[in-house]
Amino acid sequence: MKIIDLFSGVGGLSIGFEQAGFEIVASVDVWDDAIETFNHNRVDKCGVVMDIDKFNEKTLNELLKKNSITGVIGGPPCQGFSTARLSDNSENIHGVNERRNHLYLEFYKTVKKANPDFFVIENVRGMVTLNKGAFVKDILDRFGKLGYTIKYEIVNAANYGVPQNRNRVFFIGLKNASFKFPTKATSQVSTSDALSDLPLKPLNNPSQYLQSAQNQYQKLMRRGSKQILNHENTNHSEQTKQIISLIPDGGSIKSLPTEYWKVRKFNKAFQRMNSKLPSLTIDTGHRNYFHFSEHRIPTVRESARIQSFPDNFEFLGSKTSQYKQVGNAVPPLLSYQIAMQIKHYLKKQYWRKYDPT
Repeated sequence: MKIIDLFSGVGGLSIGFEQAGFEIVASVDVWDDAIETFNHNRVDKCGVVMDIDKFNEKTLNELLKKNSITGVIGGPPCQGFSTARLSDNSENIHGVNERRNHLYLEFYKTVKKANPDFFVIENVRGMVTLNKGAFVKDILDRFGKLGYTIKYEIVNAANYGVPQNRNRVFFIGLKNASFKFPTKATSQVSTSDALSDLPLKPLNNPSQYLQSAQNQYQKLMRRGSKQILNHENTNHSEQTKQIISLIPDGGSIKSLPTEYWKVRKFNKAFQRMNSKLPSLTIDTGHRNYFHFSEHRIPTVRESARIQSFPDNFEFLGSKTSQYKQVGNAVPPLLSYQIAMQIKHYLKKQYWRKYDPT
């Protein structure tokens, strides 16, 4: 079951689908650092730095000559939906400005040309309501005409074993089946559950494990790993550490005296992770939230743990780039849950095809 990952980043979606038994034959992104990290962690270096329109124009045809594509996955940027005017203008379908949404439309072209059994689109939750639901309407119409039955849902990664409250919308299109999202877990993984086995004051890269895994999540993250990568502290000034120390476990800027509020003028600033709950959303920066017990921001590895990247996955590039690579990714564990559910439907279709009884 071969799939293409578009706008792949470092491959959070790819990892989950591979763990579910799919094979990635092409991973496409325009960011050099992301593809360098993607290929560094694989035997088959199938990641390419390329504009998607060039991929569709030059590479996809050759790929299709050698491979039957089962799925196309990715998170296409959709900037035009925020400014498109709902009209009957030929440039707009459900208010979609085609010039500004060429990346999303190129994703559509890949699906149309490859004609896979399924596709997956992941995006920020706001795309569901943005511009009176123009994005949803266009996907249902555009991909529906290709023969796909499409289901979408805003999914919180914390409900699927990821120690992080991360809400994203997933669109799943299947041929000859109607997708049902996986059943939510009965319990959630906290930040302490995710991080408590990692050294609190790492000095070297790589670092060594100082204790055994304390729970099933840690065992899963440590599988196949003998050392801790990307686990380097950020050097804060004494003044910064003093300010952080004033924020309790699970607290925020509102825990500080009002004079500190002027430093960061939005309520997401200076938040400390809650040790007993899933983490805040890991974003592309790293200055707005702190470790639940240490007076510092989380390391790249701690952020990757919260995103459910396995410990043997190494991020390359500058530290700023590494944080961005982690924050941009789809949590692999969430991807795995969705991939397994899709695999279930594909198996049912296979047996229905070859054993109609």
